[in-house]
Amino acid sequence: MRIALFADIHGNSIALDAVLADIRAQGGVDETWVLGDLAAIGHDPLGVLERLERLPKTRFVRGNTDRYIVTGELPRPSLAEVEQDATLLPKLIQVARSFAWTQGAVSSNGWLDWLAQLPVEQRLTLPDGTRMLGVHASAGKDDGRGAYPGIGEAELGALMEGCDADLVFVAHTHWTLDRTVNDTRVINLGSVSNSFQPDLRASYAILEADKGGYTVTPRRVDYDRDAVIKALRKSRHPAAEFIVRYMLGQNKPHWIQHTH
Repeated sequence: MRIALFADIHGNSIALDAVLADIRAQGGVDETWVLGDLAAIGHDPLGVLERLERLPKTRFVRGNTDRYIVTGELPRPSLAEVEQDATLLPKLIQVARSFAWTQGAVSSNGWLDWLAQLPVEQRLTLPDGTRMLGVHASAGKDDGRGAYPGIGEAELGALMEGCDADLVFVAHTHWTLDRTVNDTRVINLGSVSNSFQPDLRASYAILEADKGGYTVTPRRVDYDRDAVIKALRKSRHPAAEFIVRYMLGQNKPHWIQHTH
């Protein structure tokens, strides 16, 4: 059994194409797990959804930005935060415009119901009996701080509380991680798009399993970030400059931003 697992594509079909080509180059897989954040914050949400829907034997999980597209919710800053700090208003406006742009593209092309039906988790028992769980952020959740570098044992344990699994794949923070807490192995897949320095390449993993056990091989794949920048500007994406900073490695992870 071979399974490819990836997440956080964020509407970047150029990065997704590079990952799919690498999977084929590695000999292909029997199944694919896509753990959320599919369309928002990128130049080609429809292209990404169309590519993913065509993949054979694919399991999906809802990410927080998938939920935002469906419900109209928005990430921070909130209106209450802006009322307390007026300097946050430009960011709120940009976030609102970005999600409205994606929501318009998704809904006008008939994908809104498909996104609305995504589950919050996927489960599988591997041939050796290992209980495997796939989620976006943490056990039972598509949002929150997630699993990030330097996370403490207690915080990571709390994220996995009640997971009822031996092997948990997560994403959300755009940073790879492989830790064991309370006898549960937690692997963060990183992200297909919008990665952070020092490695801006797309990341994903291939799991191989049989009755004797399993192995997880992390993969990194480069892609044409200059082409993404050109596509962003051509599409007139309202958050183009924010996304360009990801392509140039200039954005900082949320766990750094929220600890100062």
